[in-house]
Amino acid sequence: MQSITPCGHHMRRFMEICLLELLQNGAAHGYALAEQLSGFGFQSDELKLSTLYRTLRGMEQAGWVQSRWESGGHGPKKRVYSITPKGSEALEMWIEVLKQRQARISKLLSVHAASIKKGGGLS
Repeated sequence: MQSITPCGHHMRRFMEICLLELLQNGAAHGYALAEQLSGFGFQSDELKLSTLYRTLRGMEQAGWVQSRWESGGHGPKKRVYSITPKGSEALEMWIEVLKQRQARISKLLSVHAASIKKGGGLS
C-alpha cells in the first residue's frame, strides 16, 4: 500500500487561514500565534517557527497582515502582526471555500460509511 503524506502547500494555506482568524481577535507576536495554532490541531513538534515566520512574511507581502516593532519591556523588541482589511476579506473568502469543502468531505465520508456497512470497502 502506498503511504499518504500531507501536502505541505495545503497545510501552509490552512495555517494562513488560521493565522488570519487568530489576528481577527487582535494583534499578536509570532510566539503567541504559534502557541494558539495548537487550538487548530497543529502539533508543536510539527510547527517550525521558521515556517510560521515565512508564512507571516508571505501574508504581509500579499497585504493580508501588517507588522510593526513593539518594545518588549525588559526584553528585546518583538514584531507584532495585525490583520488588514484585505486580510479580513481573504479570511471570509477562505471560510466560504472551507464550508464548501466540508460539505463535500462529509458527503464522501457518508457514502464511504454506507459502503462499509454493505460489505464494500478495502479487501
